[in-house]
Amino acid sequence: MHQGTDRAVREAELPAPLLDAIPRQRRTQEAAVPADRKARRWLRLLPTPTSTPFTFGYLLVLVATSLFMEYADPDTVSAVLRESSTDVAHLGETPLLVLAASALWVVGGLTSPYVLGFALVLTALEHRIGGWRTAGVFLLGHVVATLATEIPVGLSVVAGHLPESSLHRLDYGISFGLMASVGALAGLLTPWPRVLVLGGVGAMLLRDLFDLGDPLANWGHPLALLLGVACWPLLRRAGAVTGVVVRGVGPSRRASRDIGLPARAPDRR
Repeated sequence: MHQGTDRAVREAELPAPLLDAIPRQRRTQEAAVPADRKARRWLRLLPTPTSTPFTFGYLLVLVATSLFMEYADPDTVSAVLRESSTDVAHLGETPLLVLAASALWVVGGLTSPYVLGFALVLTALEHRIGGWRTAGVFLLGHVVATLATEIPVGLSVVAGHLPESSLHRLDYGISFGLMASVGALAGLLTPWPRVLVLGGVGAMLLRDLFDLGDPLANWGHPLALLLGVACWPLLRRAGAVTGVVVRGVGPSRRASRDIGLPARAPDRR
């Protein structure tokens, strides 16, 4: 009899106002974990010195040069930009110097959409293929598209179709390298995001071509985008060999045999 009564008392719910006032730590921690994960996912969109050193360091340089353009003496800024221009005259005299110097400036400064595009696109690309390959893609688009748009100017001046002043046109910026990076990144995306990226950027470039605001730059941007697209086979194979996780892109069977690992089916997530 007493045993049953004691059991009933133990099983009965007793009011515990002090205990009810104490927050349940376990549930709070469990709720905080998804929030932390979401924050980390958003932070991965931005460059950091540890995860994306190339993009982070390059972005610091662009911020510094943009601040120089904004606050330095206008005559000094104009002179520096002229010396950094990849026009035909400078390419004929100091090609390596001006090709490097012209990529240190952003047209429009920090308010330009190219700054945000640079940070997001190159961060995503470097996360997938590493800093050296990202730098190679950017450099490929910057150099090849620049030469492809400036060499015809020199030939046209020699042929008499353009005035000699065209040899000194102001040409600088990161847009060619950025377009090549966009094209390369599209190849590492799953099909639908790839179509959206290439379709949206392609429509923007076509609109610029029809406007003819700057014909040379407007032709150079699609060329740089195609250069990035041409890098798809190399970048996918590089991701398979190095073990880089690329969403929507699986390692090639040939690459798996080359490194002595079993072939794995593509990730279809």
